[in-house]
This record gives sequence, structure tokens and C-alpha cells, in this order.
Amino acid sequence: MSQDSTTVPETSRKLSGRRRREIVAVLLFSGGPIFESSIPLSVFGIDRQDAGVPRYRLLVCAGEDVPLRTTGGLELTAPYGLEALSRAGTVVVPAWRSITQPPPTAALDALRRAHEEGARIVGLCTGAFVLAAAGLLDGRPATTHWMYAPTLAKRYPSVHVDPRELFVDDGDILTSAGTAAGIDLCLHIVRTDHGADAAGALARRLVVPPRRSGGQERYLDRSLPEEIGADPLAEVVAWALEHLHEQFDVEALAARAYMSRRTFDRRFRSLTGSAPLQWLITQRVLQAQRLLETSDYSVDEVAGRCGFRSPVALRGHFRRQLGSSPAAYRAAYRARRPQGGGPDRADRPERLERADRLERAELGEQRPGEHSMPLRRPGAPLGHPAHPHHAPHPHGGGDPGKPESDAYVPRLPEQATGRVPGRPTLPGQRERPVG
Repeated sequence: MSQDSTTVPETSRKLSGRRRREIVAVLLFSGGPIFESSIPLSVFGIDRQDAGVPRYRLLVCAGEDVPLRTTGGLELTAPYGLEALSRAGTVVVPAWRSITQPPPTAALDALRRAHEEGARIVGLCTGAFVLAAAGLLDGRPATTHWMYAPTLAKRYPSVHVDPRELFVDDGDILTSAGTAAGIDLCLHIVRTDHGADAAGALARRLVVPPRRSGGQERYLDRSLPEEIGADPLAEVVAWALEHLHEQFDVEALAARAYMSRRTFDRRFRSLTGSAPLQWLITQRVLQAQRLLETSDYSVDEVAGRCGFRSPVALRGHFRRQLGSSPAAYRAAYRARRPQGGGPDRADRPERLERADRLERAELGEQRPGEHSMPLRRPGAPLGHPAHPHHAPHPHGGGDPGKPESDAYVPRLPEQATGRVPGRPTLPGQRERPVG
């Protein structure tokens, strides 16, 4: 189950032997990054009872009998070894040094034993690769850093990898995306164990949001496994990335690969970890995101240059993947990144207000006392709002149903957003893209 689900998975399993629920073991390996390694140490290892946070008992364990070197050449000393895992109700693997190396066999055996005895197993970032190597993710949903998600899916095809989530809670097995998402998952564990008040108090101490909405979509890049270059489908994938401005579908990609659609879908999923349609839509949305940030093309033009059949299709997929309309995203992005010096900086509050109005207009929301007047197109006279009937067609005549202005946004059914003014995304309940 993902972080956005409304139900909480059953985590209460009977612990055997000497295991105690309040004991958290953190399994460290040499070469692990210090940031990810420090997250569970800070969350579970510091006494914050004065702030209303129940105390855990922390056991820092070495996962191998070698010096534990970390970022910057620092060397750590763990007070416990693998034998201490037998006392923990929760075992956290904060990171693994290399997605291309197999973890030590002794550590994998200790993790399997801990899970069999009822312990909750947690993998942060690349720690998911250790859990997968132990067979603990077989047939389960999981996530990891978006950059490594395709490799995890390809190397362990029985794992249901979802690169969109910040973390996935599947009851006794939990995984998170990269770096800061580890904090999100650790806060979620505290919330599950002790309630929202305890998690909120801890979040205030850490100076982080108690719960982040959304997922990794806004951070996704053209993520493909490192091994793709050796696969016959690499040429088809490269062609697709170079021709995103053209309108083609998965059937066309399958034809270029000389495969049936069914075979192509199966091969593509095993290579990238996602269905080809979902991957193609994501790449088109990412290309639109880049054009909105770096060009002055209207939303209609951006849709055409990214291979969408219509601006409506772009808006729908853009909102589902990034949580915002294209126009609102552009306005907020430019408000946060002023070009040049003083005038733009002075204009920043107005730009933020414009982004805020764009988003509220799209959601059908209105502030008390605010007139429901259509937004003015950028550069248009004050008497000409951004309304379909006022938008000039680039070739004369004009189509009243397809405005040329990128300030035009359709009204959608109202929904809660919980947005932070000035951010280019609208956190809230996300829909899943088709495919």
C-alpha cells in the first residue's frame, strides 16, 4: 500500500524470541552514504520525550566485518553486529553501497530470519535492493529512488516497483524513495506506532512537514536502466526520445522493434519496469515541463511539440503526473526564478499571486470578495481577458474553442489541494495515469 491510501496495512505481527517492538536496529554497510544512514539514527536514536515523542531503543549494527567507511572518507564504528538483529522489532536498511553488487550473504540471512520472526523490515532508498536480494520483496509493491527504480524492476521482476511513490507501506515490509523520502517513511512509522500527535511533534523538531503529499513524479527524469545500451530495444527507446514532438503510439514502437504489441509490452516492462504507454506519456510530460520552463511557447504549442493530440490531453496528463496545470506550473516556476535583476524581483509578489489565481481558477475556487473575472492574457490590453472568444488565432479567423493564450485554463471539479503558495505543483489527491 502506498502513502496515499486511506487504510493502514496490518503491521501487528507476533514477535518471537527476544524481539521487542520498541527496539529498532539500523543495519549499516561500508560505502553507504552518510545522509541516508543518519536518518533512522536521528529519528529513532534521540530521546525527545520532552516533546511528546515516545522513545525507541536504537541498536546500530554492522552488516559486515569490514571498516564502515562512508561519505567523505569518514569511518564509523557500530557497537553491534548482526547478532543484535535478533532483538529488534524493526530492522532498517538505510542504504546499500552499489546497486550492481550483491549484499553479504550473512546479512541477507539475518534479514530473512528477522522477518520470519515477525520483525518489521524497512528499506530506505537503495536499501530496497538489499531487501529484494533477500527475497523479501517478491510479489510485493515497493519503491526506491526514481533513478534506480527501472534497474530494481529489471533485476527483480517479481517485485512490483512503483517509482511514483515517496514510500510504500505493505504492512511488515516498507520501502522509500531516495534521500529525503527516508524521513517521510520514518515519520510514517512513528505515526503508525504512536499516532499523528507524536509524528507531528517529531516533524516540528526536525523542521520538516509532518506529511508530504504527492510522489516522485515531479522529480522523474528519463530514467532507464544502465544496462539498456546492450538491449535490442535500446534503439527503439532512443528513437522515441528523439521524436517526442511527433504523434506516435506504442503500436508504432512495437512495429519499429519488429514485435507484436503483446511481446513488445512484455519486453519493455522487463527492461524499464513500467508499461510502454505509461513510459511514453511520462516522457511527453517531462518534455512539456522543460518547454514550459525554458520557452515562451503557448500551452497549445507545447502540446503539439510534445506529441499530444490536443492541449486538453496535455493538461490532463500534466495534472495527473505533476499535480498542476501547465499554465499554473509555468507561472509559479517563473515567479520563483526571476530573470535578471531588480524589476523582476520587485514583480515577484504579483507573479506569485497570478500563479495562485491560475490554480484557483482551474479548480473553481474563489477567495472571499474576489470577482470571478477571467484572467488577462500575458501582454494583452486590460480590456481583453483570457477568454476563448477573445483569444486571437495565429492565422486570423480563430477557433473560439481553442484559445492560443497559455493563460486559459478550464474549470475542473473542486478538490482539496493543500497547496503552498508559489510552488509549481499542487499537492493533493493524485489520479493514476492510464497505462
